[in-house]
Amino acid sequence: MSAPIKTHEGNALRPSYDDDGYVCVSPLFDALKMAEINAELARFIADVVPQMPAAQVYYEDKADKTSLKQIVKMFEHDSYFERLMLDSPVREIAQEVLQEEIVPINMQFFNKPAGIGQPTPPHQDGYYFHLTPCRAVTGWLALEDVDTENGCIHYVRGSHKHDEFRKHGLSGVLGFSQGMTDFGTANDKANTVAFPGRAGTFLMHDAKTIHWAGANVSKTRSRRALGFIYYAKSAVLDEAKKAIYQARLDKQLAAAGKI
Repeated sequence: MSAPIKTHEGNALRPSYDDDGYVCVSPLFDALKMAEINAELARFIADVVPQMPAAQVYYEDKADKTSLKQIVKMFEHDSYFERLMLDSPVREIAQEVLQEEIVPINMQFFNKPAGIGQPTPPHQDGYYFHLTPCRAVTGWLALEDVDTENGCIHYVRGSHKHDEFRKHGLSGVLGFSQGMTDFGTANDKANTVAFPGRAGTFLMHDAKTIHWAGANVSKTRSRRALGFIYYAKSAVLDEAKKAIYQARLDKQLAAAGKI
């Protein structure tokens, strides 16, 4: 790194990540850079999305292209987003907190449209990843201002320190097929931290950290963000389990008319 990146509280990244299971850098990118990223995203949606496989683009209503909900694997389809995934402060933060060589896995666009954006259920990303050991991180970049009204992220501080995943079951939420079924303990509530922020705010969390986001109840504001997933090189993917999970998910989404 050219200069050490600090958390929004001015602390070093690694100790904060180890203690809490997440870090927040606010902002990671200034207003000029965020304008550039948003312009490139608009180009990507207009020019690249129509050429992508159906299973990589999710809509609230497939017949309504304005209901775009999620795009996956963006960095595999476009040189601008490839650079953002592979050669940017986002990757630097992932490597700093994991303290080993990392493998870029996925870059996603998330949207909670005004008034209809659904809640993101409490979950642990590692439950979907099928890794041994579960060493991975997810980054989240706010593309516009976010708060409790339009669905900011909440974390359970320290929840990454438990070896076992909490119980998950089908959630029925597009893009987050599994949600925790035993969420809401006294410990969950006592250690919940919300992260509102301006456009350019960046979060990164451990694959075992419990997190969720509220619905977008704003009548006028969307809640758009980019997500970044990196695995540690030491993590081994169970290809068979992952393939079975993905095939089942694609079938469910297709049947529901989401892809």
